Amino acid sequence: MNLGVLAATAFEPQGTAAGPGAASLPPLAAAVLCEVIDLLGRLDGDASFHQAIDLHALPLTAHDVAALRAHLGDGEVDAAVDAAGRSRVVETAYAGVWWLDHGPAAGGADGARAQIVVARVPDLLLAHPADIAAARARLHAQRAALERGVAFGPDEEGNPA
Repeated sequence: MNLGVLAATAFEPQGTAAGPGAASLPPLAAAVLCEVIDLLGRLDGDASFHQAIDLHALPLTAHDVAALRAHLGDGEVDAAVDAAGRSRVVETAYAGVWWLDHGPAAGGADGARAQIVVARVPDLLLAHPADIAAARARLHAQRAALERGVAFGPDEEGNPA
């Protein structure tokens, strides 16, 4: 992504009419938004496309990140994932654009461990093949137990046995 000199470009925030005093994105946040637009073009042409922008790796201020997050808004999906730490995955108001927060502050807009992912679905939300195989085996065992009239209950982690 080219974060070189960028003229201050005003972008209309989600749900706000442009006009006098309309908010604009800071220049670096606007550059990230331009990159997101380009990545969406790639996703539009290739449904398997997946690209993450690590906001922590960019010279963005907390204000830049908050402005970008506010501009992108929220969509229909808001998921929490507890795997190797807590993560939050939020679909933005733009299909194919996702906001991911990782770590203890998951859900904040401070950008400490935030990413923007452009994909149909972020990899973090996809079931791992080994987990799918284990789930099938557990369900198969449960069905067999039901057929034999054997009760089953949750394991030590609260998952169905």
